[in-house]
Amino acid sequence: MTAPSHPIPVVPGDLFARHQVITGLRKLADFLEANPAVPVPEYGETFDVFPRDCDDTCSAALVDDVAALLGVEADDDRPLGGHYSASRSFGRITYRVVHIPDRRRRQHDAHMSYRDNIRLDEDQDHGGNGRVA
Repeated sequence: MTAPSHPIPVVPGDLFARHQVITGLRKLADFLEANPAVPVPEYGETFDVFPRDCDDTCSAALVDDVAALLGVEADDDRPLGGHYSASRSFGRITYRVVHIPDRRRRQHDAHMSYRDNIRLDEDQDHGGNGRVA
């Protein structure tokens, strides 16, 4: 396992949230083990983490640092308009840290700004023609 190139800062306010997440994951695992009739996702689940309060440089560096701790190479889809991420599977559970470039986030926000301007006819689900109102 390689040490991160930049020390990952521990934010005191995040320690409580971190503790709650870890405790919750353990409780969920104990619950699922004690209740075998409760279904679980057949193909597992992905635990996504998105850096926050961080610019593009800081966010990408965090992905690099976590990739080093996970012992994996980061996946760089930024040249294709995508994200920068690192992930590792633990059985059928995957931990993934994802940097969404600011440019891509702005494009998504612009695209979604039209969401409230388009409505489907109310009868679309009941055999209507599905025209946009």
